Amino acid sequence: MINQTTLEYFNKWEKRWHPLRREWVVYAAHRNQRPWSFDVLNQPAKASANDPNCYLCPRNVRISGLQNPDYQSVYVFDNDHPVVGLHAPAVQENTHGGLYKRQSARGIARVICFDPHHNATLADLPLARSVEVFEVWQQQTQEMLANTAIKSLLIFENKGEAVGVSSPHPHCQLYAVDFDWKWVSEEMAAARLYYEETNQDLFASIIAAEQQDELRIIAENEHAIAFVPFFARYAYEVYIFPKQPHANMSSLHKVELDALAAVYYEVIRRYDLLFQMSFPFVMAVKQAPLDGHFYPHYRLHLHFQPPLRQPGLVKFLAGPEIGAGNFMADTIPEEKAAELRALVLTT
Repeated sequence: MINQTTLEYFNKWEKRWHPLRREWVVYAAHRNQRPWSFDVLNQPAKASANDPNCYLCPRNVRISGLQNPDYQSVYVFDNDHPVVGLHAPAVQENTHGGLYKRQSARGIARVICFDPHHNATLADLPLARSVEVFEVWQQQTQEMLANTAIKSLLIFENKGEAVGVSSPHPHCQLYAVDFDWKWVSEEMAAARLYYEETNQDLFASIIAAEQQDELRIIAENEHAIAFVPFFARYAYEVYIFPKQPHANMSSLHKVELDALAAVYYEVIRRYDLLFQMSFPFVMAVKQAPLDGHFYPHYRLHLHFQPPLRQPGLVKFLAGPEIGAGNFMADTIPEEKAAELRALVLTT
């Protein structure tokens, strides 16, 4: 027999078109009531302000033998275990008549520490620290834009054990590479096709639709906006956009950068307040390629993909997502946005 709660969720069973990925996302909110027979994810114990074994803490010696300075704000250094490098070894490029291809893994990998305190996150710190982080992100973008060996830049934060982060110290990473990031390429292709079909800007249309619906907006000010998109795949997925079109962070004016940081800061504080925990997520700063070409149909944005669908319960990718490439969501975006919107933030 179907109970009343499950019956109500049958009205939230549909699929929605994801305009940036050009694929269907299936929503089956009634499945969120199904029994769960595995252990839930436990919140890790609060760390100390300084960890002598942490390679990101001030004054500690990293595995490379280099010692971190006694930094007091944001600290940037080249990754000791880089996934790409400007001096990566040369390789035999083509085999099997060109069927299999490989190239040297060239690029730049850096770590950006947000704060000297090992047990702080940006949500715990004053807004000014988030602004400083955004300023560093902009400086790094400008530096990579001037480097002819770099084509694309990804700035990303893996936060929390649920996403497999290697260190709880507050930090993000930067990968600057000589190829196109796949998701950015897909979004650029979707934006071009949408423009050819409608003569409209895809990103501007998404922002306008969210502003018109209003109910999924999480944070907004004069220059930036954050929302759980109509086509969200993860339960608490959030996009943040500057309101003016920018292909990358280098062209943001100071007032726009500060406003973007303020919206980001509000989002991460709402995340932590929602489940009364340091909320895990993967956050990516998506930018157009930095190869000197003009990308009129692409727009800078920040993309949060948190794995939790309930307190302690992770959304694992399984058969449909890994086996077939389409996302099956257990929640409805409007309900998750309502949860985030209802939170009262203290100053």
